[in-house]
Amino acid sequence: MPARRAPAAALALLAVAACAPATAAPGPAPAADAPYWVNPDGKAARAAAAHRAAGRTAEAALLDRIATRPAAEWIGTDRPEAEARTLTEAATKAGRASLLVLYDIPHRDCGLHSAGGAPDRKAYLAWVDAVARGIGPRRATVVLEPDAVMHMVDGCAPAERHAERYALLKAAVERLQRQPQTTVHLDAGNAGWAAPEKLADPLRRAGIASADGFAVNVSNFRTTKESVAYGRTLSALVGGKPFVVDTSRNGNGPYTAGDPAENWCNPPGRALGEPPTLRTGDPLVRAYLWIKRPGESDGECRGGPRAGEWFDSYALELARNAR
Repeated sequence: MPARRAPAAALALLAVAACAPATAAPGPAPAADAPYWVNPDGKAARAAAAHRAAGRTAEAALLDRIATRPAAEWIGTDRPEAEARTLTEAATKAGRASLLVLYDIPHRDCGLHSAGGAPDRKAYLAWVDAVARGIGPRRATVVLEPDAVMHMVDGCAPAERHAERYALLKAAVERLQRQPQTTVHLDAGNAGWAAPEKLADPLRRAGIASADGFAVNVSNFRTTKESVAYGRTLSALVGGKPFVVDTSRNGNGPYTAGDPAENWCNPPGRALGEPPTLRTGDPLVRAYLWIKRPGESDGECRGGPRAGEWFDSYALELARNAR
């Protein structure tokens, strides 16, 4: 979720990747046991194809570790219904469910690297309704509004906006639950952010009772062990709700050598975590998922491009460091 300018070489590669079809010199097919749909035209697939077309086979093979595994699709603001429909229809055609992230709450990210969001209550509810219509009867798992609850807990979101935000989150959960095959997980921060006890009441006010569960470690680097322990403690405080863990970049755990205030943003030396799976061995842990899309920048820090843009050198490092 959060933003310095990419080096010229990286920008050149990004330009190639943006134009190259993912079908050029195709890499390995997605794993047959992938729990969710793998987008064959995602940024990782395009970047791998660009490397392969340029004869950089080692780099392409590294990026295949990302491109062949399912990662969440973050729904945009311009055409939410059409985008959700296109994604879920493609997933259904492939015999898979979709993994979607909704990230458009008003005053998103407190005006920081990923600032934005819907301009007001009415626009947000209309956006959520459009996404739900786009999903229709097809299978989808939705992770709802990363950081939205936590920013009320940590004081980032001003107190005068809390009541509206709680109401919007609760309304979003209830609207999405009207879709027959949609499961909804409210974001619940990560093990390094706040104690689970501080999250219980805010999650209740945000509609956790109507949700299918919650999500932990979204876009963060806490180990799976830490994240599961955090999630289990929080689950006991909110009626035994199950949860999902973002393992996209937690293979080496969190970065601790830099400024603590910036250690979440493109930290060096990180690695891909456990591949997405529904087989976690824990009945409370519904899945390990790649909710943050590996290789996409957290923001303009440590040489990265804007939040959400492809950061090729970082993607290669994540894949190279994976166990």
